Amino acid sequence: MLLAFSKPFDVLSQFTQEHPSHRTLAEFGFPQDVYAIGRLDRDSEGLLLLSDEAKWNDRLLNPRHAHPRTYHAQVDGAITDEALRKLRAGINLKDFHSLPCQARLLENEPAHPPRNPPVRFRKNIPTSWVELTLTEGKNRQVRRMTAAVGFPTLRLVRVSIGSLKMAGLGLEPGQWRELGPEEQRRVLA
Repeated sequence: MLLAFSKPFDVLSQFTQEHPSHRTLAEFGFPQDVYAIGRLDRDSEGLLLLSDEAKWNDRLLNPRHAHPRTYHAQVDGAITDEALRKLRAGINLKDFHSLPCQARLLENEPAHPPRNPPVRFRKNIPTSWVELTLTEGKNRQVRRMTAAVGFPTLRLVRVSIGSLKMAGLGLEPGQWRELGPEEQRRVLA
């Protein structure tokens, strides 16, 4: 069984509640014995997969498979071509050098559901949206990469895994459903 979940902001990608004020996956009514494949940070949103089959974990998370994951990052400031070039080349972070990735400016703001609470608005500082496709998933990697090139991430939404796109699943934040065979093939594509 492979499930797609539209993870809302401020939810931990785990079932165990370590602090009474933290929301977890336990509140969303998943079947027994499923677990998150990878994770999204508490302050990140979007497509999260869950399964009760170990094969998915290896196929999607083992670096030897170089499995793509695409994110939309709203960053603080008007991102420059130079910053995008650095992101594409890979960034030297303190504990590792990120692999090269795809990075492009989104000309229009994507149609993501509103976030609660909304991202802070500053009248004199613009924001921009960047699409990043990575094949590795280190802790807070996208946020660390955009900050390293001078454009901290304000909002982060995972929009696809493989060629399975969140937009085509018809899920609102907090909703989930089981993926059919064709959708499972797209996860691996």
